[in-house]
Amino acid sequence: MHRNSAYLNGKSTSGTTTRVSDTSCTSGMCPICIRECPVLCEISLAAFRGREALYPDPQQYGKSTASALKDFGLDWSHFNIQSSLLGAEGVEADSDLAVFSNVDISTSVGGIRLKLPILIGAYGSTDVARLNWQGLAKGSAIAGILITIGENVCGMDPETKLTGGKVTYSKELSSRIEAFREFWDGENGEIAVQTNVEDQRLGVDTYALTKLEVNVIERKWGQGAKAIGGEVRVSSLERALMLKERGYFVLPDPEDKTVQESFKQGVFTTFERHSRVGMPDEESFLEDVDRLREQGAKCISLKTGAYRASAVAFTMRLASTAKIDFVTFDGAGGGTGMSPVPMMDEMSTPTVYLEAQVLKCAEILSRKGRHVPDIVMAGGFIDESQTFKSIALSNFGKGPYVKAVLFGRSPLTAVMKSAYFVDLASKGSLPKAFSGRYSKHPEKFFYCASELKAEYGTRFEKIPWEAVGLYSYLHDRVGVGLQQLMAGARKWKLNLLSRSDLVALSERASKVTGIPMPEESEAEEVERILS
Repeated sequence: MHRNSAYLNGKSTSGTTTRVSDTSCTSGMCPICIRECPVLCEISLAAFRGREALYPDPQQYGKSTASALKDFGLDWSHFNIQSSLLGAEGVEADSDLAVFSNVDISTSVGGIRLKLPILIGAYGSTDVARLNWQGLAKGSAIAGILITIGENVCGMDPETKLTGGKVTYSKELSSRIEAFREFWDGENGEIAVQTNVEDQRLGVDTYALTKLEVNVIERKWGQGAKAIGGEVRVSSLERALMLKERGYFVLPDPEDKTVQESFKQGVFTTFERHSRVGMPDEESFLEDVDRLREQGAKCISLKTGAYRASAVAFTMRLASTAKIDFVTFDGAGGGTGMSPVPMMDEMSTPTVYLEAQVLKCAEILSRKGRHVPDIVMAGGFIDESQTFKSIALSNFGKGPYVKAVLFGRSPLTAVMKSAYFVDLASKGSLPKAFSGRYSKHPEKFFYCASELKAEYGTRFEKIPWEAVGLYSYLHDRVGVGLQQLMAGARKWKLNLLSRSDLVALSERASKVTGIPMPEESEAEEVERILS
């Protein structure tokens, strides 16, 4: 069932529900709507709170992430991985060697070596990113992957110093970079700085490249959760005024005396800060990429949203012409900050459909002998099976176009849950079922703690438990799980994953991607074997 009607009037993302469960298939309203109803549905919440009803529960801002509720009709569960029996690829066909722990899951994206085919981020100026950064950054460094600092960090930093309207110092940006580099081995993984329209106006890229010696700059055209620019909440009138002075759109207007009085009276408790939407064109984009290279950028990436097919083609053409190192395409519909709930549910291209469009463009460019940038797919990825399928889907015979996938919300979940349970442990308040099964002490209930302690020695004390949790999730769950799936497909190197390793489980999945159904798969091979 598509959640585009029954769930219209009650959504957990905004904290609403309906009085009865058998709602109208058309409107999502209760079949009988009564006056004496104490329940807050979407309509009644909007009657009281207006624009706040567009967003995830404002009280959870900074402590949560959000995503779409809608069933888009096609996702990675509509494919299965084909297991194999005969032979082995990427390793000698020897039972003593062809064990899953020998599978090589490392990759390279834009010339950057990664121990896992995973990027995480981008985590920008939202509170949930700032509050959890130490675990995110240090866990990424230990895991040997790339993490991206998202948009508007300098613009939101109250300690940022501006000279002539350009950033000359940002405590927040520099501290985020330092947190990653403290445990970075200098070879695997990297830290990137993402820049949107506001960041470019403030000269964040120049500051990051020249003062902080950042190697990777990512331009941002959008994301899968929304197509209207970055949004955050601000709970201070003074900060809202500062952001407006720095050029951001702040709603309601913090300079308006009536607004100020309403804020002081508690009619509303947060202001909305909005970023401008970029208006890319070919000439200025190509000039911009050249300028970044002249300033010392060693790797240039582009993050774009789940726009219509013609925009995908436009992005791929410009990325090819500019010889961008890699492009991240982000499918609908979830975010790590503040995105309108209706937009997450009802706008943009879902991930599998989007990848099919991207691959079509990549194949056209390849046939024409044009540069094809490395591709990273984002949008709802949380595990090894989705990672396998996305990479395999992109290999038409010359190696995968998709070199890695991007995890957004799930790393934050790993970090936030780690922090929460460590806090509970310090208070002796862990759930009995958890402590009885895994111990009351972080040294024991984090499975990878002993491994990291042996590797880092006395430095282990500087690794926050949240980073241990992120490493455990990425390295020991997703990484090992991917090795097992690949071994089951008899593929011991990541670049050997191919479309032949997949079957589609629905006609729609087959039609969109060209992957055969199980009854169609290897029909000619079956004939050949039995002839």
